[in-house]
Amino acid sequence: AFVTAMEGKQTAIVVPTTLLARQHYQVFAQRFADFPVEVAQISRLVPAATIKKVKAGLDSGTVDIVIGTHALLAKDLRFDRLGLLIVDEEQHFGVAHKERLKSLKTNVHVLTMTATPIPRTLQMALTGVREMSLITTPPVDRLAVRTFILPQDPVVIMEAINRERFRGGQTFYVTPRVADIPRLRAFLGELVPDVKMAVAHGQMPAAELEDVIGDFYDGAYDLLLSTNIIESGLDLPSVNTIIINRADMFGLAQLYQLRGRIGRSKVRGYAYLTLPGDRRLTPAAQRRLEVMQALDSLGA
Repeated sequence: AFVTAMEGKQTAIVVPTTLLARQHYQVFAQRFADFPVEVAQISRLVPAATIKKVKAGLDSGTVDIVIGTHALLAKDLRFDRLGLLIVDEEQHFGVAHKERLKSLKTNVHVLTMTATPIPRTLQMALTGVREMSLITTPPVDRLAVRTFILPQDPVVIMEAINRERFRGGQTFYVTPRVADIPRLRAFLGELVPDVKMAVAHGQMPAAELEDVIGDFYDGAYDLLLSTNIIESGLDLPSVNTIIINRADMFGLAQLYQLRGRIGRSKVRGYAYLTLPGDRRLTPAAQRRLEVMQALDSLGA
């Protein structure tokens, strides 16, 4: 993006969730603070008036780098001189979205990134339709995440949350459905009453979601109870325990992405995939969980 901006072209970065757009925007704004590069973001966390200004800026060429969700694929968005398109967490975008991205311009460079590629993309990369580069070495001092698969046990959950809190970290508690959140909130409130807890999911008003995540980033809460809205690319080095409720209801890529949210600093991360004790798993769910348990080395 830096090279593209210095060449006088525009960069568009498309991400799947509002939270990831916000995070990338903050990182970019910080990195480019000393350069004459205009960075903007478009998502539902951004006021309509600002979006209007950003769209005008893209059309006239004053905005150099724009980071946004699917909103960037809107029909009324025009780029003055688009040079590079970056698609982050590419597995979240359907074929229709990608065709729309292609139609933006024929001579635009495209960089797609993912830790869990979908078969179509993998096939294109392996057959040489696309160039592929792999990042296979973890950062220095990075430790592999320990993965445990177990029936939901309040004692284990309580110990996991408390241990993370006592070593000064934070915890994610992820559930597949928004409808489960009130019940889990009550359950956790009784189980670990002295833990400061926040809730995040995609049906919340944008401003409220923004505040909760901001406060969680700043360490105001010890535990974030959320849906898999946190699955993509969020980078919080202080969160190193994740507890996944009803792990049998998530797909393999989702489980892999969720586990990738933790262990992002020099501290050992722990992932607990909990299952309902009273029902049998489908064979597919069982195989997904076996894969997760088998592949827990770095770069697996």
